[in-house]
Amino acid sequence: MSKLNPYKEEIFKLRQEGKSFPTIAQTINNKYGLDFCSRNYCHLVNKHLAQGTFSQKLDENNMPDNWSHGWLKTKEASIFIRNEKGVISFDEMRAKFITEMSKYSPKYKKYKRKEINDKHLLVLDIADLHIGKLADPSETDDSYNSTKAIERALEGVHGILDKAKGFPIDKIMFIIGNDVLHIDGASNTTTAGTRQDVDGMWYKNYTLARNLYIQIIEMLLSVADVHIVHNPSNHDYISGFMLADSVFCWFRDCKNVSFDVSNNHRKYYQYGKNLIGSSHGDGAKMADMPLLMANESPKEWAETFYRYVYLHHIHHKDVTKFKSGKDYQGVTVEYLRSPSGTDAWHHRNGYCHAPKAIEGFIHSKEFGQVARLTHIFK
Repeated sequence: MSKLNPYKEEIFKLRQEGKSFPTIAQTINNKYGLDFCSRNYCHLVNKHLAQGTFSQKLDENNMPDNWSHGWLKTKEASIFIRNEKGVISFDEMRAKFITEMSKYSPKYKKYKRKEINDKHLLVLDIADLHIGKLADPSETDDSYNSTKAIERALEGVHGILDKAKGFPIDKIMFIIGNDVLHIDGASNTTTAGTRQDVDGMWYKNYTLARNLYIQIIEMLLSVADVHIVHNPSNHDYISGFMLADSVFCWFRDCKNVSFDVSNNHRKYYQYGKNLIGSSHGDGAKMADMPLLMANESPKEWAETFYRYVYLHHIHHKDVTKFKSGKDYQGVTVEYLRSPSGTDAWHHRNGYCHAPKAIEGFIHSKEFGQVARLTHIFK
């Protein structure tokens, strides 16, 4: 920021009156006891004019006002401009989002539920939905797009809830994230920059994902209170976090919903004698999950007998079981199936033909996992 900024209005006025920069420098320096050369005054005025011209060009081309930097290239000069006023922090963006949402977001009345004696938790996990993925049957023998992703998610949730009706459910753990979005930005790439075959614009798919989550959570609330857990993932590490936060903002006043949507790569949730961990599965090795759980959640580890870690990322089933000792209960670690279709890259490399499904798990508060629910897609 220029030290001349406090005097810029007076400087601009003198310049508009036709005063030369040496004259402006002498006038302002004498008046305020400053010691700046005429070049400093010239730079301030030219920068101001360049920013005005740049903004004018943005307006002429219907470009957004919230620009952060750019080049203004003319016959006379080539100037790099940084617009500090146009850049807002995530906290500012979030506060603005909440303020705007408060005008029209729904008010959720607190559910008063009957007391359940034999309590059970439903873990609902839509693994690797990949909204925005494109699979063409002429190339992959499979058809998948954003519309089919939404249809499968809703069908799968209905299917899991139907299968869970035989159990008295007093809590639902809804695991979100895990590559719910196929890309992370306008360049049609993952967060790391790997190009993808894409269906639809990134912002439309983001809106589809947000509305899907809202619809599912409202559906789940009719059954039991919901605890939402976000797993950061490799396809949508940034936009996935923003999506989880927007869901948090939407249900921020709902007393029947709780959240764990930080960017921590491994999450843990205690339900009675169960300790349930979840992670995307693209980071720490599968074999390290039990000791990571013990070290990262020691209090809950000591208070539980039944421990599970649900992983994602590889789109198919891979199960192994670890024992913490012959006198201790084990930790079951497994990868979950995905409902998403097979795109060109996976088909070309032979990563295909695994069952497509959405899975759920029933955990007794006293006896651990007592049922596994699977909704298969043909």
